[in-house]
Amino acid sequence: MTIIAAADGSALGNPGPAGWAWYIDDSTWRCGGWKRGTNNQGELTAVLDLLRQTAHSDEPLHILCDSQYVINSVTKWMKGWKRKGWKKADGKPVLNVEVMKALDEAMQGREVTFEWVKGHAGHELNEKADALANGAAKAHSSRKEPEPGPGFPGAQDVGAGEDPAVPPAAGGAARRSPSAGASGTSGATTTRSAAQSEPDLFSLDANTSAGPADEDGSSSAAGPATEDLVVDLERSLLTDAVRRDRRTLTRLLDVRWRQVDAAGRTRTRRQLGDADESVEDVDLEVTETRRLGDDAVLVLWRATAPGGEVSLGSSLWQRFGDDWKQVYQQATREA
Repeated sequence: MTIIAAADGSALGNPGPAGWAWYIDDSTWRCGGWKRGTNNQGELTAVLDLLRQTAHSDEPLHILCDSQYVINSVTKWMKGWKRKGWKKADGKPVLNVEVMKALDEAMQGREVTFEWVKGHAGHELNEKADALANGAAKAHSSRKEPEPGPGFPGAQDVGAGEDPAVPPAAGGAARRSPSAGASGTSGATTTRSAAQSEPDLFSLDANTSAGPADEDGSSSAAGPATEDLVVDLERSLLTDAVRRDRRTLTRLLDVRWRQVDAAGRTRTRRQLGDADESVEDVDLEVTETRRLGDDAVLVLWRATAPGGEVSLGSSLWQRFGDDWKQVYQQATREA
Protein backbone atom coordinates (compact mmCIF):
# COMPACT_ATOMS: atom_id res chain seq x y z
CA MET A 1 0.00 0.00 0.00
CA THR A 2 1.42 3.39 -0.99
CA ILE A 3 2.03 6.02 1.68
CA ILE A 4 0.47 9.29 0.49
CA ALA A 5 1.61 12.47 2.25
CA ALA A 6 1.60 16.21 1.63
CA ALA A 7 4.68 18.29 2.44
CA ASP A 8 4.70 22.07 2.75
CA GLY A 9 6.66 25.04 4.03
CA SER A 10 5.81 28.53 5.21
CA ALA A 11 7.69 31.75 5.94
CA LEU A 12 6.34 34.96 7.46
CA GLY A 13 7.96 37.78 5.55
CA ASN A 14 10.06 35.36 3.49
CA PRO A 15 12.65 35.27 4.85
CA GLY A 16 11.29 35.41 8.36
CA PRO A 17 9.98 33.00 10.99
CA ALA A 18 9.57 29.76 9.04
CA GLY A 19 7.93 26.39 9.40
CA TRP A 20 7.72 23.03 7.67
CA ALA A 21 5.26 20.15 7.91
CA TRP A 22 4.15 16.90 6.36
CA TYR A 23 0.74 15.32 6.83
CA ILE A 24 -0.71 11.86 6.18
CA ASP A 25 -3.69 11.84 8.55
CA ASP A 26 -4.66 13.31 11.91
CA SER A 27 -2.57 10.73 13.78
CA THR A 28 0.44 10.78 11.42
CA TRP A 29 2.09 14.17 10.86
CA ARG A 30 5.10 16.22 11.90
CA CYS A 31 6.21 19.84 11.86
CA GLY A 32 9.05 22.11 12.92
CA GLY A 33 10.70 25.37 11.99
CA TRP A 34 13.19 28.12 12.71
CA LYS A 35 13.38 31.75 13.75
CA ARG A 36 14.39 32.72 10.21
CA GLY A 37 14.06 30.90 6.92
CA THR A 38 12.33 30.86 3.51
CA ASN A 39 9.46 28.94 1.94
CA ASN A 40 11.89 26.86 -0.11
CA GLN A 41 13.83 25.84 2.98
CA GLY A 42 10.60 24.82 4.66
CA GLU A 43 9.41 22.81 1.65
CA LEU A 44 12.71 20.96 1.28
CA THR A 45 12.98 20.22 4.99
CA ALA A 46 9.43 18.85 5.06
CA VAL A 47 10.31 16.42 2.26
CA LEU A 48 13.58 15.44 3.95
CA ASP A 49 11.94 14.79 7.31
CA LEU A 50 9.18 12.75 5.65
CA LEU A 51 11.77 10.62 3.86
CA ARG A 52 13.66 9.99 7.09
CA GLN A 53 10.55 9.25 9.14
CA THR A 54 9.35 6.64 6.64
CA ALA A 55 12.78 5.14 5.88
CA HIS A 56 12.03 1.88 7.71
CA SER A 57 8.87 1.21 5.70
CA ASP A 58 8.94 -0.99 2.59
CA GLU A 59 5.89 0.75 1.13
CA PRO A 60 6.19 3.18 -1.81
CA LEU A 61 5.97 6.86 -0.89
CA HIS A 62 3.93 9.39 -2.89
CA ILE A 63 4.57 13.03 -1.94
CA LEU A 64 2.15 15.84 -2.75
CA CYS A 65 3.88 19.20 -3.01
CA ASP A 66 2.70 22.63 -4.16
CA SER A 67 6.20 23.78 -5.12
CA GLN A 68 7.22 22.80 -8.66
CA TYR A 69 10.64 24.22 -7.87
CA VAL A 70 11.23 21.80 -4.99
CA ILE A 71 9.92 18.83 -7.00
CA ASN A 72 12.20 19.64 -9.93
CA SER A 73 15.18 20.20 -7.63
CA VAL A 74 14.80 16.69 -6.19
CA THR A 75 13.69 14.75 -9.28
CA LYS A 76 15.47 16.50 -12.18
CA TRP A 77 18.27 18.88 -11.34
CA MET A 78 19.81 17.01 -8.40
CA LYS A 79 21.15 14.17 -10.57
CA GLY A 80 22.96 16.66 -12.79
CA TRP A 81 24.29 18.62 -9.83
CA LYS A 82 25.64 15.42 -8.27
CA ARG A 83 27.19 14.23 -11.54
CA LYS A 84 28.98 17.58 -11.92
CA GLY A 85 30.33 17.53 -8.38
CA TRP A 86 27.36 19.49 -7.01
CA LYS A 87 27.80 22.28 -9.51
CA LYS A 88 25.20 23.86 -11.76
CA ALA A 89 25.23 23.92 -15.55
CA ASP A 90 27.15 27.22 -15.48
CA GLY A 91 29.86 25.69 -13.28
CA LYS A 92 28.90 27.60 -10.15
CA PRO A 93 28.49 25.59 -6.92
CA VAL A 94 24.99 24.64 -5.82
CA LEU A 95 23.93 26.72 -2.84
CA ASN A 96 22.96 24.96 0.42
CA VAL A 97 24.51 21.82 -0.95
CA GLU A 98 24.31 19.95 2.38
CA VAL A 99 20.51 20.01 2.28
CA MET A 100 20.51 18.56 -1.23
CA LYS A 101 23.06 15.91 -0.26
CA ALA A 102 20.86 14.91 2.68
CA LEU A 103 17.88 14.56 0.34
CA ASP A 104 19.94 12.53 -2.12
CA GLU A 105 21.03 10.20 0.69
CA ALA A 106 17.49 9.80 1.99
CA MET A 107 16.20 8.89 -1.51
CA GLN A 108 18.60 5.96 -1.92
CA GLY A 109 16.84 2.61 -2.25
CA ARG A 110 13.41 4.21 -2.03
CA GLU A 111 10.45 4.11 -4.40
CA VAL A 112 9.36 7.73 -4.22
CA THR A 113 7.05 9.65 -6.55
CA PHE A 114 6.09 13.30 -6.50
CA GLU A 115 2.91 15.03 -7.61
CA TRP A 116 2.36 18.77 -7.90
CA VAL A 117 -0.89 20.09 -6.41
CA LYS A 118 -2.08 23.69 -6.52
CA GLY A 119 -1.69 25.36 -3.15
CA HIS A 120 -4.58 27.05 -1.37
CA ALA A 121 -7.06 25.31 -3.68
CA GLY A 122 -8.90 23.11 -1.19
CA HIS A 123 -6.79 19.94 -1.51
CA GLU A 124 -7.34 18.29 1.88
CA LEU A 125 -3.85 16.94 2.56
CA ASN A 126 -2.13 20.04 1.20
CA GLU A 127 -4.36 22.32 3.28
CA LYS A 128 -3.53 20.32 6.43
CA ALA A 129 0.22 20.48 5.76
CA ASP A 130 -0.02 24.18 4.96
CA ALA A 131 -1.86 24.91 8.21
CA LEU A 132 0.71 22.98 10.24
CA ALA A 133 3.67 24.68 8.54
CA ASN A 134 2.07 28.10 8.96
CA GLY A 135 1.32 27.33 12.60
CA ALA A 136 4.95 26.35 13.19
CA ALA A 137 6.13 29.60 11.60
CA LYS A 138 3.74 31.60 13.79
CA ALA A 139 4.96 29.75 16.87
CA HIS A 140 8.56 30.70 16.11
CA SER A 141 7.49 34.30 15.46
CA SER A 142 6.17 34.27 19.04
CA ARG A 143 9.40 32.67 20.33
CA LYS A 144 7.61 29.39 21.04
CA GLU A 145 8.28 25.83 19.92
CA PRO A 146 5.47 24.24 17.88
CA GLU A 147 4.00 20.89 18.86
CA PRO A 148 6.11 18.53 16.67
CA GLY A 149 3.39 15.92 16.18
CA PRO A 150 3.31 12.12 16.50
CA GLY A 151 5.49 11.40 13.47
CA PHE A 152 5.37 8.16 11.47
CA PRO A 153 4.82 4.89 13.40
CA GLY A 154 8.08 3.08 14.11
CA ALA A 155 10.33 5.91 12.92
CA GLN A 156 13.95 5.63 14.05
CA ASP A 157 16.88 8.04 14.46
CA VAL A 158 14.92 11.26 13.96
CA GLY A 159 13.83 12.58 17.34
CA ALA A 160 10.53 14.40 17.81
CA GLY A 161 10.99 18.10 17.22
CA GLU A 162 14.52 17.79 15.80
CA ASP A 163 15.07 19.81 12.64
CA PRO A 164 16.67 17.51 10.05
CA ALA A 165 18.49 20.32 8.26
CA VAL A 166 18.82 23.78 9.78
CA PRO A 167 18.64 26.26 6.89
CA PRO A 168 21.81 28.36 6.64
CA ALA A 169 22.22 31.81 5.21
CA ALA A 170 22.78 31.79 1.45
CA GLY A 171 26.03 30.04 0.67
CA GLY A 172 26.45 28.66 4.19
CA ALA A 173 26.62 25.06 5.35
CA ALA A 174 23.69 23.30 6.94
CA ARG A 175 23.88 21.10 10.01
CA ARG A 176 22.74 17.56 9.27
CA SER A 177 21.12 15.27 11.78
CA PRO A 178 21.68 11.50 11.62
CA SER A 179 19.77 10.05 8.69
CA ALA A 180 17.41 7.12 8.95
CA GLY A 181 17.67 6.48 5.22
CA ALA A 182 19.10 3.21 3.96
CA SER A 183 21.83 3.03 1.36
CA GLY A 184 21.43 1.22 -1.92
CA THR A 185 20.50 1.84 -5.50
CA SER A 186 18.59 4.95 -6.37
CA GLY A 187 14.83 4.66 -6.03
CA ALA A 188 12.36 5.52 -8.76
CA THR A 189 11.45 9.18 -8.88
CA THR A 190 8.81 10.67 -11.14
CA THR A 191 7.03 13.99 -11.35
CA ARG A 192 3.96 15.43 -13.07
CA SER A 193 5.32 18.96 -13.32
CA ALA A 194 6.84 20.17 -16.56
CA ALA A 195 9.32 22.94 -15.74
CA GLN A 196 12.75 22.23 -17.23
CA SER A 197 14.95 25.10 -16.02
CA GLU A 198 17.74 24.80 -13.47
CA PRO A 199 18.07 27.72 -11.03
CA ASP A 200 20.15 27.95 -7.86
CA LEU A 201 18.65 26.05 -4.97
CA PHE A 202 17.92 29.14 -2.89
CA SER A 203 18.96 31.93 -5.28
CA LEU A 204 15.32 32.96 -5.66
CA ASP A 205 13.54 33.03 -2.33
CA ALA A 206 10.25 31.28 -1.84
CA ASN A 207 9.23 29.23 -4.83
CA THR A 208 11.06 31.20 -7.51
CA SER A 209 9.53 34.59 -6.95
CA ALA A 210 10.81 35.93 -10.26
CA GLY A 211 10.24 32.75 -12.21
CA PRO A 212 12.85 30.01 -12.75
CA ALA A 213 16.07 31.23 -14.29
CA ASP A 214 16.95 29.43 -17.53
CA GLU A 215 20.42 28.02 -18.10
CA ASP A 216 21.34 31.09 -20.16
CA GLY A 217 20.54 33.27 -17.15
CA SER A 218 17.27 34.66 -18.44
CA SER A 219 14.07 34.51 -16.42
CA SER A 220 11.08 32.59 -17.70
CA ALA A 221 7.47 33.55 -17.00
CA ALA A 222 6.39 32.65 -13.50
CA GLY A 223 3.91 29.82 -13.13
CA PRO A 224 1.50 28.73 -10.40
CA ALA A 225 4.29 28.95 -7.81
CA THR A 226 4.19 32.74 -8.14
CA GLU A 227 0.54 32.90 -7.11
CA ASP A 228 1.23 30.54 -4.20
CA LEU A 229 4.06 32.81 -3.06
CA VAL A 230 1.92 35.94 -3.23
CA VAL A 231 -0.83 34.23 -1.22
CA ASP A 232 1.73 33.26 1.43
CA LEU A 233 2.98 36.85 1.56
CA GLU A 234 -0.63 38.07 1.86
CA ARG A 235 -1.19 35.74 4.80
CA SER A 236 2.06 36.82 6.46
CA LEU A 237 0.68 40.36 6.73
CA LEU A 238 -1.90 38.96 9.15
CA THR A 239 0.74 38.02 11.72
CA ASP A 240 1.80 40.27 14.57
CA ALA A 241 5.46 39.38 13.96
CA VAL A 242 5.32 40.95 10.50
CA ARG A 243 3.01 43.85 11.31
CA ARG A 244 5.23 44.99 14.19
CA ASP A 245 8.48 44.70 12.24
CA ARG A 246 9.03 47.86 10.18
CA ARG A 247 11.86 46.32 8.16
CA THR A 248 9.63 43.44 7.07
CA LEU A 249 6.75 45.79 6.28
CA THR A 250 9.13 47.83 4.14
CA ARG A 251 10.03 44.69 2.19
CA LEU A 252 6.40 43.66 1.71
CA LEU A 253 4.65 47.01 1.14
CA ASP A 254 5.54 49.45 -1.63
CA VAL A 255 6.50 52.97 -0.55
CA ARG A 256 3.34 54.21 -2.33
CA TRP A 257 1.15 51.62 -0.61
CA ARG A 258 -2.38 52.64 0.27
CA GLN A 259 -5.15 50.83 2.09
CA VAL A 260 -8.85 51.62 2.16
CA ASP A 261 -10.27 49.54 5.00
CA ALA A 262 -13.82 48.30 5.53
CA ALA A 263 -14.65 51.44 7.52
CA GLY A 264 -13.63 53.67 4.62
CA ARG A 265 -10.39 54.88 6.23
CA THR A 266 -7.26 55.38 4.13
CA ARG A 267 -3.85 54.41 5.53
CA THR A 268 -0.26 54.67 4.33
CA ARG A 269 2.56 52.22 5.00
CA ARG A 270 3.86 54.39 7.85
CA GLN A 271 0.42 54.61 9.44
CA LEU A 272 0.02 50.84 9.28
CA GLY A 273 3.37 50.41 11.02
CA ASP A 274 2.35 52.89 13.73
CA ALA A 275 -0.97 51.16 14.38
CA ASP A 276 -1.07 49.18 17.62
CA GLU A 277 -3.42 46.38 16.61
CA SER A 278 -3.32 42.60 16.78
CA VAL A 279 -4.26 40.68 13.63
CA GLU A 280 -3.32 37.13 14.67
CA ASP A 281 -6.93 35.99 15.12
CA VAL A 282 -8.23 37.26 11.78
CA ASP A 283 -9.29 34.34 9.57
CA LEU A 284 -8.35 34.95 5.92
CA GLU A 285 -9.96 32.93 3.12
CA VAL A 286 -8.42 33.52 -0.30
CA THR A 287 -11.27 33.20 -2.81
CA GLU A 288 -9.37 33.85 -6.04
CA THR A 289 -6.01 34.91 -7.47
CA ARG A 290 -5.71 36.58 -10.88
CA ARG A 291 -2.56 37.11 -12.92
CA LEU A 292 -2.53 40.63 -14.40
CA GLY A 293 0.56 40.03 -16.52
CA ASP A 294 3.98 38.69 -15.54
CA ASP A 295 4.54 41.31 -12.83
CA ALA A 296 1.17 41.74 -11.11
CA VAL A 297 -1.18 39.49 -9.13
CA LEU A 298 -4.60 40.39 -7.73
CA VAL A 299 -5.68 38.51 -4.59
CA LEU A 300 -9.38 38.41 -3.71
CA TRP A 301 -10.20 37.43 -0.14
CA ARG A 302 -12.76 37.16 2.64
CA ALA A 303 -11.65 38.06 6.17
CA THR A 304 -13.44 37.24 9.41
CA ALA A 305 -12.48 39.24 12.50
CA PRO A 306 -12.54 37.68 16.02
CA GLY A 307 -15.85 39.43 16.72
CA GLY A 308 -17.46 37.86 13.66
CA GLU A 309 -17.36 40.89 11.36
CA VAL A 310 -16.79 39.79 7.76
CA SER A 311 -15.19 41.90 5.04
CA LEU A 312 -14.52 41.26 1.37
CA GLY A 313 -11.36 42.68 -0.12
CA SER A 314 -8.70 42.69 -2.78
CA SER A 315 -4.95 43.21 -2.70
CA LEU A 316 -2.77 44.15 -5.64
CA TRP A 317 0.78 42.78 -5.65
CA GLN A 318 3.49 43.93 -8.05
CA ARG A 319 6.94 42.51 -8.74
CA PHE A 320 9.94 44.80 -8.45
CA GLY A 321 13.01 42.86 -9.59
CA ASP A 322 12.96 39.65 -7.54
CA ASP A 323 10.65 41.03 -4.84
CA TRP A 324 6.87 41.06 -4.67
CA LYS A 325 5.31 44.03 -2.88
CA GLN A 326 1.71 44.87 -2.11
CA VAL A 327 0.84 48.24 -3.63
CA TYR A 328 -2.87 48.59 -2.80
CA GLN A 329 -5.52 46.97 -0.62
CA GLN A 330 -9.23 47.72 -0.34
CA ALA A 331 -11.99 46.12 1.73
CA THR A 332 -15.73 46.49 2.25
CA ARG A 333 -18.05 44.97 4.80
CA GLU A 334 -19.99 41.91 3.62
CA ALA A 335 -23.70 42.63 3.30
